[in-house]
Parts: sequence; structure tokens; C-alpha cells
Amino acid sequence: MVEGKSYRRRLVAAHLVLWMFILLVMFPLVMVVTISFRKGNFSTGSLLLTPETFSMEHWRMVLGLSVQQADGTWEAASAPVLRWFWNSVKISSISAFLILLLSSTCAYAFARMKFRGRDNLLGALLILQMFPMVLAIIAIYAILETLGRWVPAIGLDTHAGLILAYLGGIATHIWIIKGYFDSLPISLEESAAMDGASAWQTFWMIMLPTSLPIFAIVFILSFIGMIGEYPLASVVLQQTRNWTLAVGANSFLYEQNYLWGDFAATAVLSGLPITILFLACQKLLVSGLTAGGVKE
Repeated sequence: MVEGKSYRRRLVAAHLVLWMFILLVMFPLVMVVTISFRKGNFSTGSLLLTPETFSMEHWRMVLGLSVQQADGTWEAASAPVLRWFWNSVKISSISAFLILLLSSTCAYAFARMKFRGRDNLLGALLILQMFPMVLAIIAIYAILETLGRWVPAIGLDTHAGLILAYLGGIATHIWIIKGYFDSLPISLEESAAMDGASAWQTFWMIMLPTSLPIFAIVFILSFIGMIGEYPLASVVLQQTRNWTLAVGANSFLYEQNYLWGDFAATAVLSGLPITILFLACQKLLVSGLTAGGVKE
């Protein structure tokens, strides 16, 4: 009886801690959503929405609809937010796909193939990841500027140039996928080789279907990192129509006036593709994080 009461107390305490943690995490989200539906561009005041404070003006601007001004007139949206949104989704999706393609093939080579300098290359990749990409902005800017003189399509102020710069950060993903490949039994590939399968056929028909959970995780992590990236995108992309959502949202924060309502609505919009992606890949994520590789 005493042990039962002690267990129930611990269970209640654990639930209270979890609820407090959930409330702590949800509070900033609720604040941002509330500000996006409040009149004006002020973040102060009560978070409770009332008929007097509720307004769709920020969302009308984000969706490209005309917005009513203080004098009662209607004007077109001042910023192409939906264009920025499309730019972000396009750049993030292409970058994540190319990162997954390059890192998975590299990881397979490091995990299964023996070649000279293999261990040294793995160590070099790990050391390179110690330096964040933001420290290489000057070098990336110079490289893209030089490339743009010969091939304008991948130079500065191009989405292709930004994607090319993003592909330089695949070392961490190579290590993640390699660790998953190492946990897979090599007997799968040996059996395929005995049946006459080539290295590429083994990768495409055996390793790829088996490793879908870790591929989903790497794709989502890459997508999240790219869609919210600001420092490099703000340097590479110069024209307003080429901006991503992160760069465009920062333009609402003037030194003279912070447009918190417009900024909050843009921030909520940026979270939609991430949420949809998580829901679409939920089963793969769960199996990838809990099951691990196939065991003997």
C-alpha cells in the first residue's frame, strides 16, 4: 500500500513537471500567434484577444491582399511575403534533397568501401564542422562573386549560388548516415553480391529502402536548417524579389519602428512547411529515432 502511494505521488509529480515544461514551450508560440492577430504592430499588452484588439491586417499583408490604412483607404501589400515564402520552400527543398543525395552516397563509401586516406578524410570532415558556416561568409561571397563572372547563373544574388553554398555543410550528415550504415548487417550486401549485384545496385535496392528512416531525419534536419537560415542568405541574396522568408522578415524590424505584427505573421507562416513535413514523415521519424538499424 505504501509503495503504491509512493508510486502515485511520483507519477503525479512527473505529470506536473511535464505540463509545466509544455506550458513553458507553448508560451512563446502562443505569444507570436496572438501578436499576429492583434491590431497595430505593438508586442506589448495583454495576450488575450478581444473583439477590440483582433485584426487580420497582418495576415492580409502576408497573403498579398490589400490592407486598410489609418485614413480608411486600401493599399496593396507592401512586401511580397508569399514570394519570399516560395523562395524559402524551393531553396530549402532543393538543398535538402541534394544534401541527402551527396551525404548518403559519401556515407556509404565511408562505411563499406576501403580506400587510401579513408580515416584521414573522416577526421578532416569532423574538424571542418567545428567551424560554423557563418565564419566563412567572406570566402563564400568571394567565391560566388568570382563564379558569377564566368557563370552568372550560380553567382551572387541567385538561388542556385545560395544552394551551392549550402551544400558545403554536409559533413555532419555524412557522419550521421555512416553511423546508421555501420549498424546494418553486412550480410545483406554479401548476399546481394553473391547474387551478382553491383555496388550501386546494392546501395539502390538494399541500403536505400532499409535506411529510409535516417534519410527522412537528415532531410528534415537539413530543411529546417535552410528555411530559417539568415546570415548567409542575407549576404548572397541582394534583390528584394530574391529574398528568402528569413531575410524578408528581418526587413520588418526597422531601427525607427519594429513591425512586430507583420514579423509575427511571417514567423507563423514560416513554421507551416516544417509542421507539414513533420506530419508527413512522422512514422519514419519514430522508427528512425527508436528502432535504429536492422540487427542480425
